[in-house]
Amino acid sequence: MAQNSSSYTAMIKAEATRLGFFQCGIARATFLEEEAPRLEKWLKRNAHGEMTYMENHFDKRLDPRLLVPGAKSVVSLALNYYTDEKQADEQAPKISKYAYGTDYHSVIKEKLFSLLDFIRNNIGEVDGRAFVDSAPVMDKAWAKRSGLGWQGKNSNLISPQKGSFFFLAELIIDLELDYDQPFKNDHCGTCTRCMDACPTDAISEPYVVDGSRCISYLTIELKNEIPAAFKGKLDNWMFGCDICQDVCPWNRFSTIHQEQAFMPAQGLLSLTGPEISEITEDVFRKVFKGSAVKRTKYSGLKRNVDFLKPAQ
Repeated sequence: MAQNSSSYTAMIKAEATRLGFFQCGIARATFLEEEAPRLEKWLKRNAHGEMTYMENHFDKRLDPRLLVPGAKSVVSLALNYYTDEKQADEQAPKISKYAYGTDYHSVIKEKLFSLLDFIRNNIGEVDGRAFVDSAPVMDKAWAKRSGLGWQGKNSNLISPQKGSFFFLAELIIDLELDYDQPFKNDHCGTCTRCMDACPTDAISEPYVVDGSRCISYLTIELKNEIPAAFKGKLDNWMFGCDICQDVCPWNRFSTIHQEQAFMPAQGLLSLTGPEISEITEDVFRKVFKGSAVKRTKYSGLKRNVDFLKPAQ
């Protein structure tokens, strides 16, 4: 089996590269012992805000064998989305880089299903599931365990080769493979740029993000009105936020992605501030068709844009 596991591992990693993932690491499917008390403490602090789904499936979050019976391996994958393209109007409400193109959920799911098909076609009957930010899987913990990088003070996974502008995804499968060494070192050092730059003080302490104060949460996950206490503190972000990544020194190593699906949607970056301010539902549907921005719905984006306007 050792010989097979080595050749299977090499085949899977080569196919992951062919599909466009810049990193693929593999960890043994087991209970996340270190993460259990951290997750419990974070939930007790209500740092998840209205994301009540974070409280669900606590055990499944910590043990992939409860998601895929008989699971032996967690294959972690990283897909670059960095771009140096910017919105033409510097005064316009801002959109996070990851949402410029097609919704990453659908793009990555397609790649994961292709990888799973490849495994089954070339190795045999393998049971498994694909995960992209849509199930109780602690992707950053698994990425660290499989050697992809370390979790920075802004809680994002950071790769020493690529920075942090990338998506994480997983295949959990019942196939024994060769396992990578966990990423041991923390290269944040004494740097606190992400903490200092956050306008809502969401990074309340190193490595801990208070989700209920994060601009991404306030503009995407929060379904009710944005609390008045955050007026003037959103730094003109209407969907998501890149501040803690933009200031991170490790992102000087970011390289421009080659994923066609992540190219900016036509007309998106040319929207001016006044056009966004007066955006209609028809324009919203046209510009953000197939985009992650549709998660907010038209009413959510309007709420965000209106909240950014100076008080009368």
